Amino acid sequence: MRSLSDDERKQVLGEVLHGELKAILEAVGGLQQAAAAVLPSMQADIAELKQDMKIVKAAVTDLSRQSNDHEQRLTRLEAA
Repeated sequence: MRSLSDDERKQVLGEVLHGELKAILEAVGGLQQAAAAVLPSMQADIAELKQDMKIVKAAVTDLSRQSNDHEQRLTRLEAA
C-alpha cells in the first residue's frame, strides 16, 4: 500500500469537503423554503395580534377611566 502524495491528499480532502458543503447547502435551502412557506401566515397572525392589542388597550383605558370616575364618586359620597 502506497502513501498518498500531498496533492492527492488535498484532492481527497477537497472532494470530502465538497460533499459535506453540498449536504449543508441542501439542508439550509430546505430551511429557507420552510421558513418562506410559514412566513406569510406568521405575518398575518402578527397583524391580527397588533389589531387585537389596540382593542385591548382601548378597553383598558376605558375601564381605567370608569374606575377613576367610580373612585371619585365614592369619595364624594363618603365625604357627604
